[in-house]
Amino acid sequence: MTRVTTAYLFQKTAVDIAKQQFEISEIQNQIGTGKRINKPSDGPAETARIIDLNQAIGSIDQFQRNSIFANQRLGLEDATLSSVNNSLQRVRDLALQANSGSQTTETRAIIRAEVEQRLEEILDYANARDGNGNYLFSGSKNRTEPFTQTATGVVYNGDQNQLSLKVSANRNIVSSESGYDVFVNIKNGNGDFATSLSAANTGDGVITAGSVIDNAIFQANDFRITFTSPTTFDVVNNTTATTVLAGQNYVSGQAINFNGTEVVISGEPQAGDEFQANASRRQDVFATLQVFIDALETDPSDPADQARFTQALDQTIGDVDNALTNILNTRTFIGTRQNSIETANIENEGAKIELQTTRSQIEDLDYAQAITQLQLQQTTLQAIQGAFSQVRGQSLFNFL
Repeated sequence: MTRVTTAYLFQKTAVDIAKQQFEISEIQNQIGTGKRINKPSDGPAETARIIDLNQAIGSIDQFQRNSIFANQRLGLEDATLSSVNNSLQRVRDLALQANSGSQTTETRAIIRAEVEQRLEEILDYANARDGNGNYLFSGSKNRTEPFTQTATGVVYNGDQNQLSLKVSANRNIVSSESGYDVFVNIKNGNGDFATSLSAANTGDGVITAGSVIDNAIFQANDFRITFTSPTTFDVVNNTTATTVLAGQNYVSGQAINFNGTEVVISGEPQAGDEFQANASRRQDVFATLQVFIDALETDPSDPADQARFTQALDQTIGDVDNALTNILNTRTFIGTRQNSIETANIENEGAKIELQTTRSQIEDLDYAQAITQLQLQQTTLQAIQGAFSQVRGQSLFNFL
C-alpha cells in the first residue's frame, strides 16, 4: 500500500490551487481585453496568423493615408488650374476686345496692363505649392521652383517626370504634374500648322488659321505664300525648297489649297508680301501672352500695320484656345485619377473589413464561454480550498 505523507498532500494541494488561480487570472485577463489570444503562448499558430493579418491591415492603412494625400494634392492642382483657366478666359476676352476697331492707343494701353498682370498671375499659379511646400508643377523635382522669368521669356526648371503613390496593392496614382506638359508643351496654330504674315508686308492682307482637309497627303513642312503681284502668288515648300504652286490667281476670301490644307487670305496684298503656313511648334502659354502684349504695344497707323495687329490678335486667340484645351485635358486626367482613388478606397475598405473579421474570429473572446469557464474554475478552486481546509484540520488525535 502506498503511503501519502501530509507534506506531499500539502504540496500537491498548493500546486492545484495555484494552477486554478492562474487559470482564473488568465480568463479574467481575456475578459478584460476581449481577446482570446493576448500573448504568443496563448496560441502560437494563431499568433503567427494574427501577425500576418495585422501586417496586411497596416498596408491598407498606409494605402488609405496615401490616398488622402494624393487626393488632396490632386484637388489642389485642379483648383489651381481652374484659376489658370479663368485667367486665360479673361485674356481671350481681352483679345476679342482689343480686336475691335473702336480701340484707341489709350484703351489698348489699359488692356496691355491687364494682360501683363494676367501673365504674372498665371506665372504665380504655375509656381504654386502644396501644404508641405512642394511645388505642384515641377514634375519629380518638387523642391525646385518650376518657372522663372528671364530676359528672353519664362524658363521651365522642372522635369517631365511625375510622382506616384501606391493607393492599393495593384494601383499606383500619379500625384504630381509636369509643368512642361501643362504650360509648355502646347502646339501653336491649329495644332497641325500655324499661319502668319511677314513683318515686311506692305499690303493689308491677313490669313486665316486654316485647317487640314486631307490627312493622307499632309506633311509637317514649312510653306510660304509669296505674292508676285497683287493678283498672283506662288506657294513654296521651304522645307524642301520646291515650288508647289506657281502663278496662281488671287481672289480675296477664296480658299487656297496645298499640302492637304486649306487657308484663306483676305484683303489686298502687294507684290513681295509673304504669308507663312509652318508646321505647328511648341509654344508655352507665357510666350502666347507675350505675343499679345507685344502687339498691344504697337500703334497701327496704316492698313499694313493694322493687318499685322489683327493677325497677331487672331493668332493669340487661337493659341489661347490651345492652352485652354490643354488645361481642360489636364483637369480631366486629374478627375479620372481622383475617381480611381475613390474606387481604390472602396476596395481597400472592403478588404480591410474582411481581414478584420478573420482576425476577430481568431483572437476575439467568446464571452459566454469564457464566463462559464471562469465560474467552473472558481467552483473548482473553492472545492479544492474547502477539501484542503478539512484535511489540514485533521490529525491522529482526532480518532483517539
